[in-house]
Amino acid sequence: MMDKLVETGREYGMEINIEKSKVMRIAAESRTLNVVIGNQQMENVEIFKYLGSIVTTDALCTKEVKARIAMAKAAFVKKRILLTSKLGLEMKKKLVKCYVWSVALYGAETWTLRKKEQKYLESFEMWCWRRIEKIRWTDRGTNEEVLRRVNEQRLHEGKQES
Repeated sequence: MMDKLVETGREYGMEINIEKSKVMRIAAESRTLNVVIGNQQMENVEIFKYLGSIVTTDALCTKEVKARIAMAKAAFVKKRILLTSKLGLEMKKKLVKCYVWSVALYGAETWTLRKKEQKYLESFEMWCWRRIEKIRWTDRGTNEEVLRRVNEQRLHEGKQES
């Protein structure tokens, strides 16, 4: 099959770059694939970044969700204006949705979320709202109280389709 791919590519003036190409088998059991192009064996990988998203052999999105949350936290911290009192709550909420959620949820349409990943996203969501409202982690208060203060519903409740 690979010989046919290489042959067809050459007909159109294309070459496969072995150094940049990787092989990944997505399955329950982890087995390496023996893919040879020319005389060179392609590298087998368990984690691969493709178009900004992390793909793993187990087809789970845990690593992707964690990476997205880390990038979104960095985006939140960069927007220091979110933590000042110069802006009203409504403007802060709009900025969070624009600059932070867009980073956190990039590629989310393709995720297969389990309860574990949903908890990560919920925790991050509450982390953002608590920072905006200047609620310390030592202060007692439920997530529902925080959501009431910012007049928001949970992120996953507003995004689900029926």
